[in-house]
Amino acid sequence: MIPSRQDDGPPTGHDGRSEGAGRFLRVIGLMSGTSLDGVDAALIETDGVSVRYRGAAVSLPYEASLRERVYALFGQAAAFAGETLDALPEEFRAVERELTDAHVRAVQQVLEQEGTADLVGFHGQTLYHAPERGRTWQMGDASRLSHLTGLPVIHDFRSADVAAGGQGAPLAPWYHAACLGNMQGPVAILNIGGVANVTFVGADGAILAGDTGPGNALLDDWALRHTGVACDQDGALARAGQVDQAILAGLMADPFFARPLPKSLDRQAFAMALERVSCLGAEDGAATLVAFTVRSITQSALPEVPRGWFVCGGGRHNPSIMQALGQTLPGTVAPVEALGWNGDMVEAECFAFLAMRSLRGLPLSSPGITGAPGFGSGGRLSCSALVPSSVLGGAFAR
Repeated sequence: MIPSRQDDGPPTGHDGRSEGAGRFLRVIGLMSGTSLDGVDAALIETDGVSVRYRGAAVSLPYEASLRERVYALFGQAAAFAGETLDALPEEFRAVERELTDAHVRAVQQVLEQEGTADLVGFHGQTLYHAPERGRTWQMGDASRLSHLTGLPVIHDFRSADVAAGGQGAPLAPWYHAACLGNMQGPVAILNIGGVANVTFVGADGAILAGDTGPGNALLDDWALRHTGVACDQDGALARAGQVDQAILAGLMADPFFARPLPKSLDRQAFAMALERVSCLGAEDGAATLVAFTVRSITQSALPEVPRGWFVCGGGRHNPSIMQALGQTLPGTVAPVEALGWNGDMVEAECFAFLAMRSLRGLPLSSPGITGAPGFGSGGRLSCSALVPSSVLGGAFAR
């Protein structure tokens, strides 16, 4: 449950309001992160406060051609953020269809194993995130997804928070806190995807979260450029290189790192780092980018020193990143598997959990998590595949 650090009584949300148990639904969560490696899908049974069952999970890698097409849109996305689908250039619409269909296949594969589901939580593919400009854009056609899967779909999780003055990210701390249950803080959950973010839970149960800086995205782009493979496999490039301390110091001088949590980043916010390290060889460039990720994490100011750091996301598979974290962070550093979690599916499960919170009108926004001024829900519902009779006889009527 969302931790209240109380020994009895109903669970409370981060706004102090009761978040009592509700009806449990079978929800498939979908996540396609900024690392652009593919789609993760996972089914859980949840009431948006706790999880009683974790079911099938699948990962479908993007084809190289789709990854390249999505990457090409990053540089154009700022000019079109906020446009309606019909107003977008054809390439945006074509990529959105292909992305959505990849998510449809992921849902279908989960259903082949689980048989039934009640709801889908669809994050979409982030193309542009600029909360200071009131914009966040997760590409994906929820209506098409609903039509092709026959399921209602919750989507657009971030826009309401941004409109309210929040950062729109990270949202995973709600799920991290639920999974931690009554584990005593201070503890930190570190998610290293394309962007890295931290969930800090203090000794008193207070939660603070935010993006720390780049995660895998820069290193992936660098590795692709130099090896033709979109990741530093086994951390081999970085392990063979030396950190350029002058370049690292210049990167860490960015004002973003002086800002307190909560805060958030666009994937491309530090794309200039690839140019900064372009004077280096493949190995030294990779080592410097790993150091950039790690230094931005270690310099994030937290209210207390965590006694444990538990890492999820693709970054935990990179030995160079994990070794550097272990050498520089105080306390234990371990993958979230040490807690019994599936570190590859935490975010997919998270968006199933958040979909249920959205359906119940529970908060997705919080001053300590997204920096919003208050607590509010978010997400939108698409039911294009459903007719009134199916809803009447379906999960929502039970």
